[in-house]
Amino acid sequence: MILLTDPIRAALIANAARRGAALHDPMPVVKFFNPLGAATWLATELDQDGDTLFGLADLGLGCPELGRFSLREMASLRLPYGLGIERDIAFGTPWRLSIWAHTARMTGSILWAETLLRRAEINRTDPELPTAQP
Repeated sequence: MILLTDPIRAALIANAARRGAALHDPMPVVKFFNPLGAATWLATELDQDGDTLFGLADLGLGCPELGRFSLREMASLRLPYGLGIERDIAFGTPWRLSIWAHTARMTGSILWAETLLRRAEINRTDPELPTAQP
């Protein structure tokens, strides 16, 4: 699977170009995942080296963190049954990275955060859930 299409790469680079701007809090552009485990990554930016991504990383250990990760390293991972890291082709979100990070830290995983944020999209009246940022 191609992990970055040209439109995704362009969106990640555009977000990186705005990095120094006031109130820079982009929405995740792409979601990667381990099809055999809980590891999940949400990327918002791609550095000029074409390899270093920035976003929210969750290796399935209960402590999602903001940081940088390597596209080449993800692409080189070989899992059992000939599988590798996949891109969620259906991923899209109205939530900014700060909301994802807060919710993932609160729940202990990006996967649980995704469940809560989907519920929030459906039921915007729940005061316990964050509201989407324009």
